[in-house]
Amino acid sequence: MTALDNYVAPTSLEQAVVQLQELGEVTILAGGTDLMPQSHAGRVKFKRTLMNIRRIPELRGIVREGDEIRIGALTTISEMMAHPLVREHLPLLVSAGDHFASDQIRNAGTVGGNICNASPAGDTLVPLMVLGASVELASKPDDKLFRRSMPLPEFFVGPGKTRIAPAELLTAVRVPIPPQGFVARFHKFGTRPALDISAISIGVGGVLKDGKFSQVRVAFGAVAPTPVCGCATEEALEGKKLDAATIAAAAKAAQDEVHPISDVRASAWYRKEMIHNMTKRILEDVSANH
Repeated sequence: MTALDNYVAPTSLEQAVVQLQELGEVTILAGGTDLMPQSHAGRVKFKRTLMNIRRIPELRGIVREGDEIRIGALTTISEMMAHPLVREHLPLLVSAGDHFASDQIRNAGTVGGNICNASPAGDTLVPLMVLGASVELASKPDDKLFRRSMPLPEFFVGPGKTRIAPAELLTAVRVPIPPQGFVARFHKFGTRPALDISAISIGVGGVLKDGKFSQVRVAFGAVAPTPVCGCATEEALEGKKLDAATIAAAAKAAQDEVHPISDVRASAWYRKEMIHNMTKRILEDVSANH
């Protein structure tokens, strides 16, 4: 571990981004549920400054802003699952939260931390991609606070790596309110339902009307260096009647478009088989229950 020179705990967003600009090499601490175990295991080294962002009120809260729901970066998984706006409009995130570690971790782990950890198996990432989420980033390159947004799939560049700039702070994730008739499913497969890191995960969402599936989004986790969109699977489903032939074609497309590796959790062959079987099972469930 690199010796820490500084510990800072800003109390406003503006103070935080100014310090990020001035101090340079900074490790961000929020819930600590990913950072601390990885640090103890030697997989992450602290930079010269440790910044505790838990006192920044602008990073908290879940609100509706127009046709979007803004989820503050410091929102814990438990808070997200219990919030009325999420339960009414984004039940897929509640379902994903049920597969997120233990209650103790859900009470401390934050949505922003799970995103910035950038694990290809991150439990909130696949459902957020299915919902069309974007990240909100803040910085202060001059005298004015600057914010920008980025679609979530573009944010990830590799395991543990994102496009966030050194002087930027992830402040929130913005999720469009799904259209009427939107249905979605999330499935995570591991040795244990929630406590294990997933061997594969799948998210599927779209508008189901008169038996046809449209505005389809599909995402996969733990089958590539980053969570990935299932473009070929989406194409196999878009505008089609959700019958046995369409489901079989989509499951085959899903199996063919993922290119996982073999590791301690599963072989590449097994992951591809699970992607096929779970995609088929998810789509059959959507078809049977709507």
